[in-house]
Amino acid sequence: MGRLGELERAVMDVLWAHGVPLSVRAVHEGLAERDLAYTTVMTVLTRLVGKNVVRRERAGRAWLYAPLASREEYVAELMLEALALTGDRDSALVRFAHSVSSDEADALRKALAPPRDEGEAR
Repeated sequence: MGRLGELERAVMDVLWAHGVPLSVRAVHEGLAERDLAYTTVMTVLTRLVGKNVVRRERAGRAWLYAPLASREEYVAELMLEALALTGDRDSALVRFAHSVSSDEADALRKALAPPRDEGEAR
């Protein structure tokens, strides 16, 4: 998926926050504190479509934009890309594991645990 620039991330934050396809105008309004031109937001959305990060669909005369992946899927992809940069994935994973909080470590343990049988007592 690739890394996003700062403005692209801001646009994606608006799309992720709403969870429904948005028009350029709605995204522009979501970025009102940045004082961006409407055409700037439209250009960023068009670039995100080109990067295959956002899908665009026609709604009457307007286009609606929606993320192709959730924020969590995007971040997981970035983490995998970062791991691909190292020559020693095991060492990178160990360093990462030692840097997370205990709650995050518990979440990792839970995610890595083998699935329980449906018939197994709880």
